[in-house]
Amino acid sequence: MSVVHYLIMYARGDCSLIFGAMNNNLTGLIPSSLRNCTSLKRVRLEGNHLTGNISEAFGLYPNLNYITLSNNNIFGELSPNWGQCHNLTSLQVSNNNISGKIPFELGHAPQLQELDLSSNHLNGEIPKELGKLPMMNRLFLSGNQFSGKIPSEIGLLSKLEQLELASNNLSGPIPDDLGNCIKLFNLNLGKNNLEESIPSSISYINALHSLDLSRNSLIGGIPQQFGKLQSLEVLNLSHNMLNGSIPEAFNNLRGLRFVNVSFNQFEGPIPNLKAFHEASFDALRNNEGLRGNATGLMACVPSFLPNHSHGKRTKVIISVTLPLFGGPLLLFLLVESFFTFCKRSQTKESEPREEQQGDIFTVLAFNGRVLHDNIIEATEDFRSDALVQEDTEEVAVKKLHQSEDNILINNLEAFESEIIALLEIRHRNIVQMYGFCSHRKHSFLVYELVERGSLRMVLSNNEQSKELDWKKRLNVVKGLANALSYMHHGHSQAIVHRDISSNNVLLDLDYEARVSDFGTARIL
Repeated sequence: MSVVHYLIMYARGDCSLIFGAMNNNLTGLIPSSLRNCTSLKRVRLEGNHLTGNISEAFGLYPNLNYITLSNNNIFGELSPNWGQCHNLTSLQVSNNNISGKIPFELGHAPQLQELDLSSNHLNGEIPKELGKLPMMNRLFLSGNQFSGKIPSEIGLLSKLEQLELASNNLSGPIPDDLGNCIKLFNLNLGKNNLEESIPSSISYINALHSLDLSRNSLIGGIPQQFGKLQSLEVLNLSHNMLNGSIPEAFNNLRGLRFVNVSFNQFEGPIPNLKAFHEASFDALRNNEGLRGNATGLMACVPSFLPNHSHGKRTKVIISVTLPLFGGPLLLFLLVESFFTFCKRSQTKESEPREEQQGDIFTVLAFNGRVLHDNIIEATEDFRSDALVQEDTEEVAVKKLHQSEDNILINNLEAFESEIIALLEIRHRNIVQMYGFCSHRKHSFLVYELVERGSLRMVLSNNEQSKELDWKKRLNVVKGLANALSYMHHGHSQAIVHRDISSNNVLLDLDYEARVSDFGTARIL
């Protein structure tokens, strides 16, 4: 008898059945006996290897308020009966083999707050009846085969916070009515066939944090009104047919941390924003008329690096040195593989002798050799007490111990997709990595400096822990939750950190949290 069968038999007498068997590597069919458990209130079977026909395994549950079957091997079509579960708040069936259409009867489940059907084989049009769900705040339909237009009725979902319709075959315009979803903070419509221009009504969504309209067929320019999106941190408009100049009002978007406008027809100057000036070459490429002080547009030395022509130095903080093995090794190899990938994609140039002997220097797309030399000079060859005081921006350097053995790493290309994702992370609650250096004598990573250090250090100090009152602690928790939400749901590829601890949560001067150390992270 399987564990699932046993749990069902054990709980049959309970009129308020809560059934949980998630992440247990369970196999086999979903038992047909589950169909008769009409008293079900809460079901969690996600993260197993269960199979079976979803339309046959489940019945009608008048008391059901939560069910997640994600990350299994379930097939079949969604039954209209789900619309009769009038207490249902969450229906999650992502990463399965569900096919067919979304039954319009789902629009009759008035309490539904979360619908996650992403990464299945669903097709047809998105039913307009979903706009009748007044409580809906999370709608995830990415990674299917939906076609037709985005229903304008979605604009009626006044409580909607996350909308992900990416990687489908949707066409037609982006509905103006989406501007009515003023609580929306994550909007992902990428990888579709959407046409016409970007509606200016999106500028009404003041809470918008992440906007991805990439890989569509959008035309026209960026609406001037986008300068009102003060909460915007992530903007991806790449691979469209957009033209014109980037609005001057973008200079007001001081919270913008990541931008990708590549493969369009933009022209004119880029905004005077760090997100543009420090954008990678791939984020701005294939815009022939675009110009400015950024990679691929005009050579420059970033302001946070020492420049001998200015006579200035950078204040460099050296973090605790770490062994080459363990978590930092993985991150280091990921960065190294990314640079190998970039080198292959560029025209081969003559290299200095040291580089031909295996030295690698890069800081995103800036002059890595200058970075290396300046950091060595600023830290006086990594003296532990070296600190250069100047009123320039500060960076943190994490030095890695080199192994005495000559380690040969095979198949570095397998890590390319991972490092590309890590380098593109731009979130206010995640530490930004500027670059790295791999050298026979010195290997180090360059990060933004987070002034107060780790949460553990603050909590272990009596005076600092008293200053970290409950209001600040709540803010730290919120920041950490925002970072995890972005990594799991807001990024183009889900990232699992796998080492969240007080050591890896850093605090800035305002006690804002930053997640750090992605040495053991995994891309899903």
